[in-house]
Amino acid sequence: MLTITGFSVEFVKDPFGILKGKRYEFLLDIDVPEEDELYTENGLYVRAIYSVEDEKQALVKHEIFEKSTELLLDFELEDDEAAIVESFCKEHYMEAE
Repeated sequence: MLTITGFSVEFVKDPFGILKGKRYEFLLDIDVPEEDELYTENGLYVRAIYSVEDEKQALVKHEIFEKSTELLLDFELEDDEAAIVESFCKEHYMEAE
């Protein structure tokens, strides 16, 4: 199970008005147990895009990176981990405004 240890959030500007609603980019520092297949000594972070449109809110995309190398890892979060990330984004997206 992952633990979010730090984060930053920014509102994603859409100067051309292509996207409906608002988008927020999260950079989430995460900690995973050593026995997890995601584990790396260099540390990890998740780049997540969260969408807010009227009453509909959702995690649109997420990517996992190794901190020190900025290497994109070819892993997906498990459903329960994605739910943790989505819940965290829901609680904190307003901090970007």
